[in-house]
Amino acid sequence: MLPMDDKRVIIEFIKVGAYVKVSAIDPVSSVEVCIVGDPASSQERLKSTVLKKLNFVLSKRIKQN
Repeated sequence: MLPMDDKRVIIEFIKVGAYVKVSAIDPVSSVEVCIVGDPASSQERLKSTVLKKLNFVLSKRIKQN
């Protein structure tokens, strides 16, 4: 599981119409997750949400192995 301030995570913000798509990629495992959010939300809030999702997905993968 990655800590919230892990610098190895790649985060991408893409504004698409009335929403923003935020992707987080763990370059070590190549796991990518995405969320869709309100562009009026702060980048920190969106970043925090996508990192929580990435941590959740990575922890589920660890439990499965």
